[in-house]
Amino acid sequence: MVSPGILLVDKPAGMTSHDVVARTRRAFGTRKVGHAGTLDPMATGLLVIGIEGATRLLTYIVGADKTYEATIRLGQTTGTDDAEGEILATAEPEAWSAVTDAAVEDGILALTGEISQVPSSVSAIKVDGRRAYDRVRAGEEVVLAARDVVVSRFEVAARRQRDGFLDLDVIVECSSGTYIRSLARDLGASLGVGGHLTALRRTRVGPFEVSDAVGLDALEGARTLTPAAAAGRILPVLDVSAEEARDLRHGKRLLDQAGRLDGAGANTAAVDPDGVLVGIVEKRGADLKSAMNMPEGDR
Repeated sequence: MVSPGILLVDKPAGMTSHDVVARTRRAFGTRKVGHAGTLDPMATGLLVIGIEGATRLLTYIVGADKTYEATIRLGQTTGTDDAEGEILATAEPEAWSAVTDAAVEDGILALTGEISQVPSSVSAIKVDGRRAYDRVRAGEEVVLAARDVVVSRFEVAARRQRDGFLDLDVIVECSSGTYIRSLARDLGASLGVGGHLTALRRTRVGPFEVSDAVGLDALEGARTLTPAAAAGRILPVLDVSAEEARDLRHGKRLLDQAGRLDGAGANTAAVDPDGVLVGIVEKRGADLKSAMNMPEGDR
């Protein structure tokens, strides 16, 4: 029997997130595998994988903030806002006179904090039931609605002038749903020379770090985080008695007369005396109600 757990995988370039899920299914001998947030084939880095009953935890991970390391090429625009797209325009030499260090810093500052961002047309966002990138590949013109995101850090780590372009190595910390390709596009547009992404690596998803991840060649026998350990990283933890655990698993509410959840978040991980995750509970008036139960027998 396959034990449920959360697996951290370092995705290589050239593979889809679905490819990684397929490899994990084969390595662990189960079909019940999912991930908490897609990475483009060009991108590398952290994929948070759920196995068996732990896939139920992915809902609580997918919205976590993230950290990326990326390279933005200023001076060229592509149809996909990254290096895989067709080159649409290249900046003329005279356009570079306005691209000073101060102008770059101002452009980055304008894209930091709470911003409204139009996702790339080749994103995985669904439009009338179909992925935007599928519609683009079918020849349709797709313009997605702007969305509010938070970029808490947008920092230049290095810069290189080469072949008539300016490459910026950047570190971005942002809310879920932020498109780094769109940051590259919008920075280039604000400077008047265009821009796109040439490299992208996700190094963090919430409390999970790529430094703790395994490569695809190490999937066989890879250690996973137990559901309780993973839930404890992303949510407050409530220790429940064996009787309370049984009641929660049977769909009963628990009285919270002692105020054990006062000050806790909207969701809390309930863990039984054996250290097993019972599920996720939420406060409803004076009671505790199960918002998600782990399958019984999953440890």
